[in-house]
Amino acid sequence: MPEDRLSELAELAEAENLFRIQDEAPAEVKAALGMASARIGGGVVLAMRDDPTGGCWNKALGLGFARPITHALVAEVCDFLRERGSPGAHLQLAPSVLPPDWAEICAANGLTAEDEWVKLVCRTEEFRYGETELRVGPVDGSRAGEAAAIFLRGFAMPEGALSDLFATVVRLDGFRAFGAWDGEDMVANAYLLLNGEAAELSGASTLQGHRNRGAQTALLGLRADAAAKAGCRWLVAETNLPPAGLVNPSLNNLLRAGFRPLYARRNWLWRP
Repeated sequence: MPEDRLSELAELAEAENLFRIQDEAPAEVKAALGMASARIGGGVVLAMRDDPTGGCWNKALGLGFARPITHALVAEVCDFLRERGSPGAHLQLAPSVLPPDWAEICAANGLTAEDEWVKLVCRTEEFRYGETELRVGPVDGSRAGEAAAIFLRGFAMPEGALSDLFATVVRLDGFRAFGAWDGEDMVANAYLLLNGEAAELSGASTLQGHRNRGAQTALLGLRADAAAKAGCRWLVAETNLPPAGLVNPSLNNLLRAGFRPLYARRNWLWRP
């Protein structure tokens, strides 16, 4: 597959994942968090007015493929965020879609450059499996709330309404959830979205004190199996690009599993 087409596939898989988690949330969860979502310019924009993380769940993704990035398009995105009371949001755009006048667009809309993430892909047939001493398996609806709590604790995020949000993920069409247990205790979890020929690794975390035991390596394998059985050809992931001299264990896990980086993608911060 040509690199530009693969970039589009990967970006839209991530965008669809986050859009559906928020757009298909129960009405009471949307109200509690002040959530609003929209499809704009072929991408998605997500606002969470009462985001307890201060803005992590406010984003714009998948832009630049159906329509070029222009002053008008970025202004439309920022207007949506402002009108929905977003405390701040990240525009996450593939570097290939940024136009020559991007610096001027940023200045006009108050966008500032922040850290970079790395976008990665892996053919399902090229995935490399690992092992763990922990028990791993699927998570069904009866343990969805527990998985949501583990997910948020692993990232040191507040629970509350966010737990209610992520407890619904396993019930959405095309989503899967998996866990790792130390005895009877769930200590890690991971989500997956099956999205046509791409499977988005939707997020994963491990509790402090249970890391470096192979939980995420094994959960990658379960998600790769589920994707292959569903007919997906590509696994898609993204994670923080560490500064020079530092490491990101999540990135190392993905590379060992056969993922290859497509590009580093800058986060562009918007504030109202």
